[in-house]
Amino acid sequence: MRVRRLRKHPAGLDVTAFINLIVVLVPFLLSTAVFTRLAVLELTLPPQSSGALEKLDKDNLQLEVVVRADALEVGDRIGGLIQRIERKGDGKDIAELANLMQQIKQRFPDKTAVTVLPEPAVPYDTLVQVMDAVRAGRQVQGAKVVAVDLFPDISIGDAPIRQQVAQAEKGR
Repeated sequence: MRVRRLRKHPAGLDVTAFINLIVVLVPFLLSTAVFTRLAVLELTLPPQSSGALEKLDKDNLQLEVVVRADALEVGDRIGGLIQRIERKGDGKDIAELANLMQQIKQRFPDKTAVTVLPEPAVPYDTLVQVMDAVRAGRQVQGAKVVAVDLFPDISIGDAPIRQQVAQAEKGR
């Protein structure tokens, strides 16, 4: 008697449907991906001051920029207010701050530290513009305009409370 055997052929995989899915899915995922550019500024906290124990030294500049909703107050922690720049909202106040920073840098070329003290209600964009104006500037050297570091060591903290606001709250 003769034995019949069934011939078994290996089954072939049909991956065309999977390849079609990948062909559609990959461009879709790439087109919907969000590509962001992150810029990181290294910031430090301002040092604790000992107040009256610090010696008054005219060569010891401790530059502070207080960012308020209505003005930018540039001053020395020990010497007091240098200049108050009224906020106009058209960008001229930031340009004026950059010019003032360049003038201060010319008088104190070895200083690199500044403390930026924003009020809580100051917009983030304004804070970044102030930090950019304080950190670097542009200088004309010959026929070229080059970028120079002004005060790259930025510390950040909270703005001191205004005296008028503090007095009004005490009166309540």
